[in-house]
Amino acid sequence: MQKTDIRLDSLIAIGLVLFVIMFFLSCGTNAEYKTAATNDSQIVGQPSAEYKKVTAFPKGALIEIKKDSAADTVKVFYERLREKKFRDAIMLTNLRPAIEGLTDDELKELGVDFGFLAQSIPENMPINGEIVVGDKATVTVKMPDENDAKIQTQEVKLRRENDNWVLLLADESGEKEAKKEGNKYFFALRMKVHHEEAKTMLERIYKAQMIYSTKNNGEFADLQTLVAKGYVPQDALGSITTGYKYDIALRENNTLFTSLATPAEYGKTGKLSFAYKVSREKPPELISKDLSGRSF
Repeated sequence: MQKTDIRLDSLIAIGLVLFVIMFFLSCGTNAEYKTAATNDSQIVGQPSAEYKKVTAFPKGALIEIKKDSAADTVKVFYERLREKKFRDAIMLTNLRPAIEGLTDDELKELGVDFGFLAQSIPENMPINGEIVVGDKATVTVKMPDENDAKIQTQEVKLRRENDNWVLLLADESGEKEAKKEGNKYFFALRMKVHHEEAKTMLERIYKAQMIYSTKNNGEFADLQTLVAKGYVPQDALGSITTGYKYDIALRENNTLFTSLATPAEYGKTGKLSFAYKVSREKPPELISKDLSGRSF
């Protein structure tokens, strides 16, 4: 099994969560309106690790950006994310109700979730188009496609509110949910993500056990052994990136097992407890239940 960062894999896999991905990974568009001409073969400076596979990346803004314009708002948003000023960045978006009520300590708790975003943002965001129609705007940026790394034009939608431009990072239902949940929104969203990650990790552990058993006379291993052999990601040994504690209960001389996932902090990193049971009587079964933070 390939050793990967399960957190990043899961975020991308379930479409998530943290807003920037919504347009970092959005579908590219061959916009028919006029944008600035650019030579995509030009590479300036040293690209970040996230973009090493990209062979061409434009430099900075490719159009004139006027102060307080829609394009300027997008530019400032990216700059604040890169500088890890997450509260200031999200205040420029329609997810503002979800961030403005957060205390500094609560925002710090979300630091692991927000942190990787800053590393993925180019120093000079290549904004290459701005279209304004009334109180709505579309700003385009040159970004690498997630699948083939080719540079494509991607869109960021905005609307004008009280003479200010607001980035639309959530759709209508997401915006309503942010207003309803307020400062609980990101924590609720994070728990949903962690629940999916826990299931994914337990499925990886199951597959790892199948591989291990074929090489060890049908016996299964504990978690530390699977990680040491590279069958399971290092994340499984800690809860910082996954929000869950993992364990494997071996039975009947290591010929059966149950892998477990329990919230590291009930109500904050997750609510559901999970168990992946392997028995002789029936096929493997993944079960989940709210056990108030207890394990199965």
